[in-house]
Amino acid sequence: MLTDLQVFIVALASVAGALLAAVLGWLESGEAFNARKFTASLLRAFIAGLVFAIGSFVSLESIDFWTIISALLGGAGVDVLGNRAAGAVASRNKPASP
Repeated sequence: MLTDLQVFIVALASVAGALLAAVLGWLESGEAFNARKFTASLLRAFIAGLVFAIGSFVSLESIDFWTIISALLGGAGVDVLGNRAAGAVASRNKPASP
């Protein structure tokens, strides 16, 4: 059974991974900082943290280095996929230019 601190560490690693992906994406884009986009990434980060925390609590007996790395990469993946999905939906909703 995981302790509360271990579950928190897994959730924190997942949130950190998602926020790291958001910051690196912003730095790569060269655009000015857009708080709306970052807020969406922050929301996805907390959702990823919650999912990884619940999953770890239910299925793991203990955590190790690889559990933390998996949570970090999983959080980054959630943000990247969420960002791609949001971009795809936004581009489909734009009217066609004449």
